Amino acid sequence: MNAPRPIGKLIFATVIGVIGIGFIATLSWLWLNKNSDPPREMVWAAPDDDIERYPVTIRELREYILVDSGKHNARGEPIIVSCATCHDTREPSLATTNASQLDEFHQGLRYQHGNLSCLSCHNAGDYNTLKKSDGQALSFAESMKLCAQCHGPQHRDYQNGSHGGMTGYWDLSRGGRTRNHCIDCHDPHHPQYPIVNPVFPPKPVKGETLKHHE
Repeated sequence: MNAPRPIGKLIFATVIGVIGIGFIATLSWLWLNKNSDPPREMVWAAPDDDIERYPVTIRELREYILVDSGKHNARGEPIIVSCATCHDTREPSLATTNASQLDEFHQGLRYQHGNLSCLSCHNAGDYNTLKKSDGQALSFAESMKLCAQCHGPQHRDYQNGSHGGMTGYWDLSRGGRTRNHCIDCHDPHHPQYPIVNPVFPPKPVKGETLKHHE
């Protein structure tokens, strides 16, 4: 076997050296000039302002909540009262975290909302309102602001349209859109969405058995 010719090795080393020097020079130039160019801003195409767009609305809630007292008037109609009708006459309890601790109203209420108590959200100074963590009173119609305090990722996704149900048009030039409120889908006292099975289960592949999981 003949040994490689020295001239071949020299040419190969020279080519590698030139490539290496060029690569290092390019990296050095990029590093020295990385802050010389003004920052670039992302430019989005502005919508055509000449096109009429329909509004996006959120389902409205009452300013305050009315509760069935369980009693009836002389005409047999249920007597509906505001929360403050009863709560203004009794001392609030910060320790109440379960409906089983209540002795009159709200029997059977299912409550499981983290480690929160009733007064984490309800305003002890005015039971016809809610309250934020800073003590600011909110009407029940503004309850989404209350939810957003703890459920930030869900509220962010709601704002960009990837969370929450809606009906109407994606293209607002064709028609309006109505979006669900948080409590249209979530029980505020037990917000975890229930696990459900589809009405029509998936069809099994031929030769396989579809097992039902509780």
